[in-house]
Amino acid sequence: MTQPGPSPDDLAAATWIKSSASGAQNECVEVAHLGPWTGVRDSKDPARATVIVPAGAFARLVSHLARG
Repeated sequence: MTQPGPSPDDLAAATWIKSSASGAQNECVEVAHLGPWTGVRDSKDPARATVIVPAGAFARLVSHLARG
């Protein structure tokens, strides 16, 4: 059984982080760790939709991208 995703309150209270490689630019994504989920949103328009994915799937994506 799949756990329910985070609520809007969870998303509002989340700590959103962006890559240190983005510098002062505001054209990147932000990520929030939400227990079994990871939220991903556009840093220049954080009020738009947030993509919610299983944390394990996001970790595998990042690992794959890091390997090139």
